[in-house]
Amino acid sequence: MAGTRRYRGIDQLSARDRIVVALMVVVPTLLVLWLVWIPAIGSVLLSFTNWDGIGPLSGIKPVGLQNYRDITTIYPPFWPAIQHNLIWLAVMFLVATPLGMLFAILVDRGVAGTRFYQTSIYLPVVLSLALIGFIWQLIYSRDQGLLNALTGGSTDWYGDSSVNLWAALVAATWRHSGYIMLLYLAGLKGVDPSLREAAKIDGASETTTFFKVVFPVMRPINIIVLVVTFIESLRAFDLVWVINKGRNGLELISTLVTQNVVGEASRIGFGSALATIMLAISSVLVFIYLRIAMKED
Repeated sequence: MAGTRRYRGIDQLSARDRIVVALMVVVPTLLVLWLVWIPAIGSVLLSFTNWDGIGPLSGIKPVGLQNYRDITTIYPPFWPAIQHNLIWLAVMFLVATPLGMLFAILVDRGVAGTRFYQTSIYLPVVLSLALIGFIWQLIYSRDQGLLNALTGGSTDWYGDSSVNLWAALVAATWRHSGYIMLLYLAGLKGVDPSLREAAKIDGASETTTFFKVVFPVMRPINIIVLVVTFIESLRAFDLVWVINKGRNGLELISTLVTQNVVGEASRIGFGSALATIMLAISSVLVFIYLRIAMKED
């Protein structure tokens, strides 16, 4: 009967309502196709060409897998960029994520000044990574930076290739931990209080209760955090581009794409191949997440 009533309701929609519903479905779909899928498919197709972005599309010549062979064999920045992205992922996952989780636990416990701490920790999240790069420049500057002023050193934290990656990671962790705090704080608010009360009655400590009861219940949040951290690490761009355009120890896949697509070289086909590699890597974890989510449903 409920199904019958639902179908009757749809049949009784006026012509105007049907037009509105159609627009609500068609317009977002067209926007996604135009802004996401068409550029993505276009990048994949261009990755098999030698197009330099100059001249008509009719002049594009296919080169097969040559761009991919060149990237992995004769393009020096590629493997350092892969290494740096892996380091970025490890730091975000092993440092920024646990730190954000700790902040969420402390805020959730209602410590004194909770609102102030929550706002202060989350504030960097609303700032762009480019702006964060400029803010940390005030700390890392060799001549006028706060860090060297306090330590009496003269390290060029952004210019020295042996330390600039770690300096950038500190700034990225400052921002990412606030985002993770917000996700876990939402997860903690959704945990049934009776679970904690039952664990307390059984004599479990707060640490045991969290890792044995609360943390497993937040499995959906854990998966989201994993995916977000992975994608954020792979597409890290703004911060290192502001520092030195992704050179001198700060090579990342995203900066290599930009250097080849919109840089002086303007190698659209080569840059598209790099972008396709980046898309393929990021799609792996997203695919795993979708399979887990659909399996749970």
